[in-house]
Amino acid sequence: MAQSNNAVTRSPFSAQFFRSETPLYVAKRLLQAILTLLLASALCFAIVELAPGDYLDTLKQNPQITPERIAELTEQFGLDQPAIIQYFRWLFRVVTRFDFGESFNYFRSVSSLLLERIPATLLLALASIVLTWAIAIPLGILSAVKQNSLLDQILRVLSYLGQGFPSFITALIFLVIAQFLSPLFPVGGMTSINHEQLSPLGKILDIGWHMILPTIALSITSFAGLQRLTRGQLLDVLRQDYIQTARAKGLPENKVIYVHALRNAINPLITLLGFEFASLLGGSFIAEFFFNWPGLGRLTLQAVQAQDKYLVMASLMMGATMLIIGNLLADLLLKAVDPKIKLEDLK
Repeated sequence: MAQSNNAVTRSPFSAQFFRSETPLYVAKRLLQAILTLLLASALCFAIVELAPGDYLDTLKQNPQITPERIAELTEQFGLDQPAIIQYFRWLFRVVTRFDFGESFNYFRSVSSLLLERIPATLLLALASIVLTWAIAIPLGILSAVKQNSLLDQILRVLSYLGQGFPSFITALIFLVIAQFLSPLFPVGGMTSINHEQLSPLGKILDIGWHMILPTIALSITSFAGLQRLTRGQLLDVLRQDYIQTARAKGLPENKVIYVHALRNAINPLITLLGFEFASLLGGSFIAEFFFNWPGLGRLTLQAVQAQDKYLVMASLMMGATMLIIGNLLADLLLKAVDPKIKLEDLK
């Protein structure tokens, strides 16, 4: 009897959940993602194929490598097949076994290489997002509230400088600073030499110590753009009639800004979050290269230089996947922040 009552109690919630638009929207976006990734894989493969030369061209110039060995590698990697056959064989392995092929340069499965490097890149990217939003949003709000003041002018100049500096210049500056301040900050790598001998807490602190400079270098440009966008959005909202009405009713200024104004100004920033999550993969190339961070960006750069076809393909597909996931999370966050938004209206 008790079980039947529980079932009756839970059934309205279950029915409401499955009648809601969120599960249907997520399922629709996942189906769209499959088609998008399929088209992206074909485009990426075509671009890689159109690039002049291949991995074996470098080996052919080495007199110590015999023609028989070249022929053996050609057959091993399937390069003796037409390009269209190579693509569909690769696609079949990805779909059926999540096998992205074998790396030419490492002679290992691409999937194992990605699983090794993705955590380091995600750690750096998430740390950069948290740092960027934790600093840029409050400063953007402060700049909007103190519009045209000396503080506002200083913050605007800093944001212009942050956006004006290329990522590689920023990373290079921090690398030089680290060398001057050595051993205060490590100049490369993800861990210290004695990392394995440290306690669990010591290992976490060691990785965090190595993350400081690459995270800041990766966050500078994003921080500057987000601060300016926050300021602009909040200023637009503060000029609206309902904000003036709220002030006329005698509401405290903090409540006007943080409850009424910021709630409406935050929506475009959440939309930006989806694109920022994907763009960090591209930005991580610079930070990982200069600071010798063992992440996906550095691995992809090495793969492009070595013309490691299947590793390049997998890295490009990973970037497309991060863009799709980031946009989906941004849409769901918009719905959570503002329930009046209908997911079906988000494009």
